[in-house]
Amino acid sequence: MSEDFERRLRRIEDRLAIGDLAHLYGFVMDERDLDGLDSLFTEDAHLGSADGVFNANGLEEITRTYQARFDALGATHHFVHSVIPRFDDHDPDVAWGLVSGHAELVRNGETMVVALRYHDVYRRTGRGWRIAERVMSYMYYLPVAAYAEALKTENRSLLYGDPRPADWPSVLHGHDLDWLRAFYAGERRG
Repeated sequence: MSEDFERRLRRIEDRLAIGDLAHLYGFVMDERDLDGLDSLFTEDAHLGSADGVFNANGLEEITRTYQARFDALGATHHFVHSVIPRFDDHDPDVAWGLVSGHAELVRNGETMVVALRYHDVYRRTGRGWRIAERVMSYMYYLPVAAYAEALKTENRSLLYGDPRPADWPSVLHGHDLDWLRAFYAGERRG
């Protein structure tokens, strides 16, 4: 086999593995499998959110963050709609990606629906691809009963009880838009 063919084949395998990782995240969340976080994140991973609520560094702190999240949640069902990885041309063990999806869940006794995106950085480890950084954002996070009317407004995040601006598209500010444009072009931005 030619070197180019082997490189392209490995890239396909890597793309599939990263897709599996994105889907596995939903299963780990829905099953409340704290031990399964080890199969998702690197030891030194960062978990953040566009609204700044999530800001955990390292697997231990990420585990505590998810435990607190699970304590507030009832049943959840995460759906992944798309996984778009981009690979670092200088380091075959690094990729970054954009994941879109939604979740149906019960939070503090209320049935809610969420449209979400993850801006990820992936790293190949001795145990396969893992998430080295995940920053989540929401187009809406609201009670099912409020969906029809709240979706018409810019304040579509009702996660904390009071209406707050959605992370996208209405408050898509410079950094996010720059990130997306760089991503479309295949460039990595922090």
